[in-house]
Formats: sequence, C-alpha cells, structure tokens
Amino acid sequence: MENKDSQHKRENEELDTAAEQENQQYVYEDDNKDDQAVDALQEEKDEEEVDEEERKQAPASEPPAQAAGGRSGGKAWIAVSAILAIVLIIVLIKPPFGAGDKAVATVNGVKISKDKLYDSLVEQGGKSTLDNMITQELIDQAADDAKVTVTEADVDKEIENLKKSFGSEDEFNQTLAQYGMTVDSLRQDAEVQVKIRKILEPQVKVTDEDIKAYYDQNKASMSTPEQIRASHILVATKAEAEDILKQLKGGADFATLAKEKSTDTGTKDNGGDLNFFAKGTMEPAFEDAAFALKKGELSGVVQTSYGYHIIKKTDEKPAVTPTLEEKKEDIKYQLVTQKVSELSSNWMADLKAKAKITNTLDPAAAKESPAASAAASPEASAGAGNASTNTTK
Repeated sequence: MENKDSQHKRENEELDTAAEQENQQYVYEDDNKDDQAVDALQEEKDEEEVDEEERKQAPASEPPAQAAGGRSGGKAWIAVSAILAIVLIIVLIKPPFGAGDKAVATVNGVKISKDKLYDSLVEQGGKSTLDNMITQELIDQAADDAKVTVTEADVDKEIENLKKSFGSEDEFNQTLAQYGMTVDSLRQDAEVQVKIRKILEPQVKVTDEDIKAYYDQNKASMSTPEQIRASHILVATKAEAEDILKQLKGGADFATLAKEKSTDTGTKDNGGDLNFFAKGTMEPAFEDAAFALKKGELSGVVQTSYGYHIIKKTDEKPAVTPTLEEKKEDIKYQLVTQKVSELSSNWMADLKAKAKITNTLDPAAAKESPAASAAASPEASAGAGNASTNTTK
C-alpha cells in the first residue's frame, strides 16, 4: 500500500494530466477527435477520482463505503470538469508599450525581467491559453451578432443545475477546491456555457415523448433509496464498548460519551453523527445493525474492521421515486444541454472557418478561412467580404 505522500503526488499528477486533456478537449475547440471515445475515457477517469477522493475525505475510523454499482457522482465530475478546464492555466500578458525589461524579481542583484517571465509563461501554457482566449472572443462576437445577453439569473440557474448533479453542497464545494476554484471563478465559466446555450438552443427540439422516454429509462437513478441517520461511538475493545453501552442504558448522554470516548475523530466532535446514508455505503455488519434499529433505539456492540461500535438510529427517510411531472423541467434542461453540446463542436469549427484570426504564438494555426481570403482578394465580391466580418483582435 502506497504512503500518503506518494498517493498525494500521484493524485496531483493525475489532476495535471486531466487538466491538460481538458484544455485539449475543450468543448468549443474544433479538433477533429472521436468525442465519444474521449468522453468514455474521461468518465472512467473521473469515476476513479471520485472514489479516491471519497476514500481520502472519509474519517479514518468511519465504516467504509461499499461498491454499489454506478453513481451519479461520476456524471457530476464530468460535467464540472468540462467547465473548470477553461481556467486551469493563467498567463501574464505582455504590456503593449515598453517596460518589458523591467525587473519583476532580482536574485543577488541579477534581475528577472518582465519579458523573461512572459516568455517562460508562454512556453508553459501560453498557446493553449491564447487559443482559449481566441475561442472566447469568437463566442462573444457570436453572442453579440445573435443579440444574446446573459443575466445574473441565467448564471445562477446554470450553477444550480450543476449543483443538482452532486450529492450535496459539501461535495460540490470539495470538487471546486480540488480544482483550485471558487464559486466566483466558476460563475465566469458558466457564463460562457449560457451564451452558447442561448445561441444554439433555437436549433434544438425536445418533445414530450423525448422527456418521457428519458424518464422511463432513468427512473431508477432519479429515485432516492431509503436512508437512515445514525450516530456511533467507536472504541478499540469489546470490553470498552460494553462498558459504554451499560452507561448509555443507565441514562448517560450519547453525544457526550461520543465526544469523550469515541476514536472516530471525524464524527466524535459532532456527537458521533454520521448524517444520512443509504444501504450499500457502510460495512455490512454496521449497516445491518443500523437499519434494523427503530428510531431512537440503541444497538448492541457491533464489530467491524475498525473496532467496536455502539450505534444509535436518530432519523429515517423513506425511498422516494419522483413523478414524471416533478422531473419534467430538469429532464428537458438536461436533454437540451446534451443536444447543444453535440451541436457546439461543428458550430465552433464554422465560426473559426469564417473568422480572420492572427495568432503570433501559433502562426500555423492562424490560417485565413476561404471566406477571409476571398475578402482580402481584389476580385472578392461584397457578399464574400461580409462573410469575414468577425475578426479576432
């Protein structure tokens, strides 16, 4: 088993690799790649990262989650990583007028100039960052042409729909933290998504039949299984657990004993509270005992690979299957988003083909489209000239 330092190093390398792949596979670029194959590989990687992250963040002594088939969390990671990829690389832009030899640092009297810093940043990620900036400018111009505006309410809705794909607010925030992001920086990227959605949505048609078919196929994954809430006290020996159980039956306060006695550092300060959980998330022995309890009832001594537990069931939620009417708007939003995503690649390629782009960091990529070349020709017609009006500066 690898130690924590090695594990963290490997995870950071995986995140760096994922970031690089995301920049290359940014949904608005016109790379001719097999999107389905890329999505499949990314989904597999994201699901592995979710499992690893859950293992990292679970309390050391908490009963471990068990594999229970596919999780909606993997989909959430795919969705958010596609958005987060935009801002993973930051480049310092060289000022337009002089001052390039101004020192930004000195080492034993030797200066490191702004020019040198700029050149180094360009080498480390300038091309991909500039390409994203060019793409952003093309999207902004297309939004202006289509008279599309994005409001704060639009961005709020986009963020809320993204949050729905996570199990909780904490999981959403943990994902942002893992990618070095904040909600504010995420909002900037969500604005881009909303612009593209508003531009392309008029081309998308989602019928009631489409919505019902999706509901029928995914009803199980939309349902919430039966959940219970429980608290526990974990100790190393059976004798300790039996003594604690005796005190509890004698009227001692569960939360107080959990804070004093439990070795589960992740829950003891909260009185041993494990929050709500469904079947398939804890060790079988722990889970069987917890689900067998009535609300407010104490278990006997329960042994797991972590030690000896006393469990108290504190709440419960029945299984819930939402109706088609309850999920209709969410399903429609998801289907529209999916179709917009399918259209966006060709749409972006078409925008780039019609634009006149100059790119000093990648001259080979700054080829004029046939329309732009025609506009530059003395023989070009007025109609061909109009085709190249979108110019990235």
